Amino acid sequence: MVRWDRPPRAQTPDADAPWNEIVPQLWMGGHHYGNAEGVRVPAIVGTEFDVVISLYQADGHGPGPNIEHHHLAIPDAVLRTEQRAAARELARIAATAVRADRSVMVRCQYGYNRSGLVVAQTLLDLGHSVDDAIALIRQRRSRYALNNEFFVSYLTTGLD
Repeated sequence: MVRWDRPPRAQTPDADAPWNEIVPQLWMGGHHYGNAEGVRVPAIVGTEFDVVISLYQADGHGPGPNIEHHHLAIPDAVLRTEQRAAARELARIAATAVRADRSVMVRCQYGYNRSGLVVAQTLLDLGHSVDDAIALIRQRRSRYALNNEFFVSYLTTGLD
């Protein structure tokens, strides 16, 4: 049994959920999560979503066959200009899919920062303010989401 000590376990109504719906059709999660006992558990995506955007990748974590999958490896740190532009493009893809009533999962390693950046930018594209987007993510995914100050700054000043 592996204890999940960092980052902190998500403090959501469904603390043992591998992913959370932020707004209808837009989900946020990770490749691992801490269940109700604080144990690190793999979150494996099958065919639950129409589009999966992975900002971290691990073998055996899906998605299933014939699922639209976009992958961009970015650090949970300062991003280079081309990394910000690529994250921006993934948010456009996610927003387009949500508008078309397709379910979208955006995930990173634990579902806090990298996925939070793309989900928040998607929410901006869907008409939410920066403050509302961050608040929604922290309310629906975890109070620890978007704790990377650089990512919050990118959202405030713009990823472009």
